[in-house]
Amino acid sequence: MTTIAVVTAGLSRPSSTRLLADKLAAATRSVLPDAGIEVIELRDLALDVTKNMLTGFPSPALRAAIDTVTAADGLIAVTPVFTASYSGLFKSFFDVLDPKALDGKPVLIGATGGTERHSLVLDFALRPLFAYLRAEPVATAVYAASSDWASPGDLDKRASRAGREFAARLSDAPAVAETSGFVPFEQLLGAGE
Repeated sequence: MTTIAVVTAGLSRPSSTRLLADKLAAATRSVLPDAGIEVIELRDLALDVTKNMLTGFPSPALRAAIDTVTAADGLIAVTPVFTASYSGLFKSFFDVLDPKALDGKPVLIGATGGTERHSLVLDFALRPLFAYLRAEPVATAVYAASSDWASPGDLDKRASRAGREFAARLSDAPAVAETSGFVPFEQLLGAGE
């Protein structure tokens, strides 16, 4: 069975960030109905994340969240936008993960914000973060501004497309081979074929 961890960094209840995360999970589950989905609300772990950053030791609740994310076949990660970037809580959670924990893991990224102007956070903040962690974000990411919730037809279409791409990636995710990352110069030139 495919397992999916959903990390959401919304601070309020109800949270538009959680609503988007649920929408992306439902879109994925519509293609992979047997997928096991576990949601991690970072709001509930905020003090644990901070204490871990100060001490280097995760609480049992934070350890369980980290284990869920690292053991999952794929990750849906959604953050609210603060000051044109992901939230500090969102970043801090990914800072406490082992830098190799997401190596090759398919990721569906999403963000929420008050205005459409912040939609570039997907490409200028979230993609670089997950590239650094060597995860593999799917092509379609989803941003939801406040106006998207008033008439969610377009948002539903974008979520559906992203969910299909993510499900397809999870269905045929190749194993990530460990390599040094070094390619001999002759191989780059095609010599030795």
